[in-house]
Amino acid sequence: MATLTETLPKPVRMDSYGVLRVGNTRVSLDSVVYGFNRGEDAATIQRNFDTLSLAEVHGAISYYLHNKEKVDVYLAEQENEFERMRAEHEAKYSPKITREMLLARKNDPNCKQ
Repeated sequence: MATLTETLPKPVRMDSYGVLRVGNTRVSLDSVVYGFNRGEDAATIQRNFDTLSLAEVHGAISYYLHNKEKVDVYLAEQENEFERMRAEHEAKYSPKITREMLLARKNDPNCKQ
């Protein structure tokens, strides 16, 4: 009987920004995990991210399930970083100021529209 042995590609890699990506794509592990945790099956996740193969989705889900505690910590850190950056952006570019600036520009007769 012939034995098939192949090296499986890594299901997840960390990019130069510290973001976990699925396979050799730009799809974040976060995206796959959030879909999985919402109850989506692998085929649905693959349809939502058509650059992923079904095997890559299964690999990412398997990676998550085998490393759930570490990935959950990573996801929480990513969420905290997103919230920090959002707050920083809002402090710098307040939505109220932006709205006021847009209204002033709209009402300015010298402004070309």
